Amino acid sequence: MTRCTAPSRGHRSASAAANCPACSGRSRYSGSGYSSYSSPSYSSPQISGSSGTISSRKPRWSKSNSSVLYTPAQIQSLTPIRETVEVRAAQQPDLRDVFLCHAWGDRKEAAKELHDLLEAAGVKVWFSEKDLGLGVPMMRAIDKGLANSRIGLVLVTPAMLERLPKESVADKELSTLLAGNQLIPIVHNTSYEALRNVSPMLASRTGLDTSEDSMKVVAEKIAELVQI
Repeated sequence: MTRCTAPSRGHRSASAAANCPACSGRSRYSGSGYSSYSSPSYSSPQISGSSGTISSRKPRWSKSNSSVLYTPAQIQSLTPIRETVEVRAAQQPDLRDVFLCHAWGDRKEAAKELHDLLEAAGVKVWFSEKDLGLGVPMMRAIDKGLANSRIGLVLVTPAMLERLPKESVADKELSTLLAGNQLIPIVHNTSYEALRNVSPMLASRTGLDTSEDSMKVVAEKIAELVQI
C-alpha cells in the first residue's frame, strides 16, 4: 500500500506534494500547507415544500439579481409558456401581459389579492372584474381575455371547482388552449387532485400552487415570466 510522506517529509511546497507517491496528482498547494483536491461541487439551493425539501433553481428568463427560486417541475411547466409570451410579445406588443380568470365568489378576496400583487409587480392584467360585464360565461371570458393578453391565469379555488361543472367547459376547448401553452392554473386553498376530479384536462397542466409558494411569490414568478 502506498503511504503518504507528509508525516516525515511534510508537504510544504507544490513539488513536495507532487513527489509524494500517495498524493501526487490529487493535491494542491496552499500558502499554509496543502489540502486534498476535490472537484467543485455545484448543488442547487433547497426549498421546503409540503412534500419535503426540493432542489430549486432559476430559469433562463430570471434576471441575475433575482432571488426567486423555482422547482424543476415549475421550470419544466413554465418554459413553454415563456416561449408563448416571447412569440406573442413580438407579434402583438400592445397586448396586456396576462388575463386573470376567476370564480365570481373570489372577486373580492383571492382574485383581487392576486390581481393587486401582479399589478404592484408591474404586470399589466386583464381582469374580468373590471374588463367584463357580469354573468359572462367562463369560456367567453377566457376567449376575450386571451385575445387581449399574451397568456392566461386560471385561479383554481374551491369556488372555481364549484363553477367548472356548471360552465360545461368542453375538453376540446381547454385542450386547444393548453396545447397552445396559453393557460397557467394557479391552485389556491385546494389541490390538483381536487381539480383533476372536476377537470382532468385543466389539471393536466402543472402550474403554480399557493401551498408551495405564497401568493406574493406566485405573483413574482408570473411577473418574471411575462417580463420581456
